[in-house]
Amino acid sequence: MSERRPRPTAKNGRKPVWRRALNPPAATGVTPPAPRADPPEPEPAAADSVVQAALYRDGVRVSTPASLADTFRELRDQPSGMAWIGLARPTEAELLSLAAEFDLHPLAVEDAMEAHQRPKLERYGDTLFVVLSAARYLDAAEEVYFGELHVFVGPDFVITVRHGAAPDLSAVRRRMEDTPELLKLGPEAVLYAILDSVVDGYVPVVAGVQNDIDEIETEVFRGDPEVSRRIYELSREMVEFQRATRPLVGMLHGLMAGFAKYGTEEELQRYLRDVADHVTHTSERVDGFRQALTDILTVNATLVTQQQNAEMRALAEAGFEQNEEIKKISSWAAILFAPTLVGTIYGMNFDRMPELHWVLGYPFAIVLMAVVCTSLYVIFKRKDWL
Repeated sequence: MSERRPRPTAKNGRKPVWRRALNPPAATGVTPPAPRADPPEPEPAAADSVVQAALYRDGVRVSTPASLADTFRELRDQPSGMAWIGLARPTEAELLSLAAEFDLHPLAVEDAMEAHQRPKLERYGDTLFVVLSAARYLDAAEEVYFGELHVFVGPDFVITVRHGAAPDLSAVRRRMEDTPELLKLGPEAVLYAILDSVVDGYVPVVAGVQNDIDEIETEVFRGDPEVSRRIYELSREMVEFQRATRPLVGMLHGLMAGFAKYGTEEELQRYLRDVADHVTHTSERVDGFRQALTDILTVNATLVTQQQNAEMRALAEAGFEQNEEIKKISSWAAILFAPTLVGTIYGMNFDRMPELHWVLGYPFAIVLMAVVCTSLYVIFKRKDWL
């Protein structure tokens, strides 16, 4: 890809009309009119979609066109230049105009339109199509925000399509303009800078997640009841983070495998290898985070179970103690009930009760109460109720 070849143009100096694969004619039975020999200029991009468009030659900015149409025209006038076009949430018309000008593959354009793509790298002829997932850590909310970035890299152009606030490509552009010796290496150097920016953006995310995990471990052993929800939410973010970082490892190794075939500059190869090392390290950290969160969730479940068991044991002990007290009360109530019953019977006001006029009636009643109470006491004592 480092060997620049002129883009195919028609006799009037314009590119041929794009294949219209994204918008085929409706099957109405009516033959569509033939395309005009001189198609109209692409529509200018909306000001809120084109973040910045610039032309570079030998690593130096030579022009800042105001619209996509001006960018196309100036790039045709400067065949040795390179266009770097940055778009944020572009319209379908804007992407179609870019596809027509730079002969972008319909499938890649369709992916850029729909967004929500998995990180990947695909080559369509001389054009690379790269999908990246940038991440940013939000300190206030303690959450990880993900943004999607699509990059088209051709022999003399770089087009970035951002779906989200991250990453800050203006900083990437400033960095490249401050190092013209790197920028003059061409579109591949810009792709390296974008990859490097995305990967560098993972560093504060990793630090933020590590801090969250440390806090979660403290909360787990402190018995915070809300920690399970926090573990679950962070685990979901790590799944998304893993989806963003793991494919990058294979993508960069794929780029490195094509160094010799596409004549990549030796200095650029070193930079890309460095990015690959950082991506591998980040991917390993994210894998470690997922495993750590899984272990923490297991430990938390164990601690919660232990706490529940302790509470159940305490309740059981309290119930046992209460039951022992009830036994004692019931035993003394039974013992006291016997003399109360005898005394109540002989306390009734009836004249004709044989025992009332019996000489031994009183001693007999006392002895009977004593025998019953003693018997009950001995029985309850043997049962450990007293």
